[in-house]
Amino acid sequence: MVQDFLNTIGIEGYGADLLADTARAGDWAAGAVRAWSALRGLDVRPPALSDADVSKLRALRDTIAKLVAGEPPTGRATSAVSVSVGLSETGEVRLEPAGSGWRWLASALWGEILLSQHDGTWRRIKRCHNPQCGSTFYDRSKNNSGVWHDVKTCGNAANLRASRARRRERDSAALNSAQHRGA
Repeated sequence: MVQDFLNTIGIEGYGADLLADTARAGDWAAGAVRAWSALRGLDVRPPALSDADVSKLRALRDTIAKLVAGEPPTGRATSAVSVSVGLSETGEVRLEPAGSGWRWLASALWGEILLSQHDGTWRRIKRCHNPQCGSTFYDRSKNNSGVWHDVKTCGNAANLRASRARRRERDSAALNSAQHRGA
């Protein structure tokens, strides 16, 4: 859910910001809550969102994106939200989001981050190093060394740019060397 939330941002050439307006945000929230509910074995209705909720969600997205980038939290977007602790039919204690509107979504997101931090998977949530992309991805590499959301697209493009830069540097150095020998 956290990865999906961070990927609501409009990425250059790949679509609009899904939190740009109340209608888009409501559509995103409905799908995200359905998926989250199914994974958790719960029957939860998506919260209704107002224009003010959507603004709060964009600020929350920025705060969580900074956390993924390793930056310390700042501003009011880090204000506290409530969460409930419930007991499942199988006897498992679980966190249950509380509140309404953006607060319910924030509660669910912070709960997922808390669980991820405790089970050691939070460090695997990363932002693609391709500046034109910026997708958030889950690093599934064995040694947690992934830097591209997709090596075939973003990784190849970056490696090609780096290769061309090295070639230009070698060609420039060879040209300078030839000019100095000829002088």
